[in-house]
Amino acid sequence: MSVTHAPTLADRVRTGVEGLAPGYFALVMASGILSVGMELQGHHVLSTLLLVVCAAAFVLLLSLTAWRFVAYRAATTEDFLDPRRGFGFFTFVAGTNVLGVRLGLDGHYTATAVLFALAGSAWLVLGYVVPWTAVLGPQPRPVVATANGTWFIWTVASQSVATAAATLEPRAGDGRNALALIAVVAWSVGVFLYAATGVIVALRLMLYEFGPEDLNPPYWVSMGALAITVLAGARIVEMADAPMVDATRGLVAGLAVVFWAFATWLIPPLVAAGWWRHVVRKIPLRYDPTLWSMIFPLGMYAAAGIYLGRADDLPLVHRIASIELWVAFAAAVTVFVAMLVHVDRTVRRPAPR
Repeated sequence: MSVTHAPTLADRVRTGVEGLAPGYFALVMASGILSVGMELQGHHVLSTLLLVVCAAAFVLLLSLTAWRFVAYRAATTEDFLDPRRGFGFFTFVAGTNVLGVRLGLDGHYTATAVLFALAGSAWLVLGYVVPWTAVLGPQPRPVVATANGTWFIWTVASQSVATAAATLEPRAGDGRNALALIAVVAWSVGVFLYAATGVIVALRLMLYEFGPEDLNPPYWVSMGALAITVLAGARIVEMADAPMVDATRGLVAGLAVVFWAFATWLIPPLVAAGWWRHVVRKIPLRYDPTLWSMIFPLGMYAAAGIYLGRADDLPLVHRIASIELWVAFAAAVTVFVAMLVHVDRTVRRPAPR
């Protein structure tokens, strides 16, 4: 009689690394933007704690992703070729820039610049590789049938580049005009990517069967992508005079308000969709890495409103954002605890015999 041995801790860790979701850097995005929001509101202790979580998650996920790329190349390639998961790689770009922007608030501009260079390079590479492999590769047609909320992370990545560039611009000396150009170009690219993605995802919803199991947390990124567009726009409006900024400041400021209004309008339908999925259609609410793709938009909406309220002198927007910040924080704590319990149950504890 053969004896089946329970997987060891090392086996379970290796299995976890092989199955690591490409969008897990949404944890870095969520904790980082909440840290930014808390710092802007003067809650320095909470902001610092969230920064520690953000930095620790970044280092851990970067290490695990590198391990996965080296040891499990086939699994990584499979993700790149899957339109349902490939766009999750853009969370690395956004998470890296969000961490850099938060460090910039504390005056660590060298770290911000290094992270910006890393994220910017990844944005340029992934911006061509992911659409080619996930959309134009050998997938069954039509690819639009596989479109989902993760596709909006492409926009988020572009706007994170714009935000990081605007953060560095005041300290760049002779490079200020170049950073202003990068900020405006990345912001503009992000706007067009949002429009294109919105059309594709809308076609997916209207033309193909769509059930509650398909309505997963990344659809919240449709709102988060607008929110980070608002944040990036507000940072560009605050930038010093530069030819590219002077040419677009009024347009960016006006569109930022429009995008904030649309992001606000999207929140009730997204909440209603969650109610339909989990309460009406009884889909169990369990921990999943994609939940961080819901926390990030909540935190980003708050941070964007705070910046926009200050940049355009809109006190009502600032007040709404201040309330939303605590809603996002409460949701983040809930998901973080659920994540720890999930890791404890699936990785640390020995499997029952």
